[in-house]
Amino acid sequence: VRVMESGGGLVQAGGSLTLSCTVSGVTFSIHAIKWFRQAPEKRRAGVSCIAPTSGSTYYAHSVAGRFTLSRDNVKNVAYLQMNDLKPEDTATYYCAAGDFFPGPSCFADADYWGQGTQVTVSS
Repeated sequence: VRVMESGGGLVQAGGSLTLSCTVSGVTFSIHAIKWFRQAPEKRRAGVSCIAPTSGSTYYAHSVAGRFTLSRDNVKNVAYLQMNDLKPEDTATYYCAAGDFFPGPSCFADADYWGQGTQVTVSS
């Protein structure tokens, strides 16, 4: 199983980035896709989660209204659109696939993890 993130980079505060997550080796459409992030010297935190087929999403309070998670089950890819980025969004962002649970419970665990992509937001 391979989970691969892309799209990270350096952006100024107020700018936008779109992260992509591709999953191969398992049936993409039966897994929830979850995004986490970890800033230096901080614990990993859940960012967003999307259900396998219903499109139901959940966002951490810190990103709600600015980030949008979507998925394309034909192309086996998920997209995290990040708008109005802030310096505190700076972190390594990880995509993961696993079981879906509603609400913050979706961040409890994941079966497959990517290596992460760096997002840096300058002030």
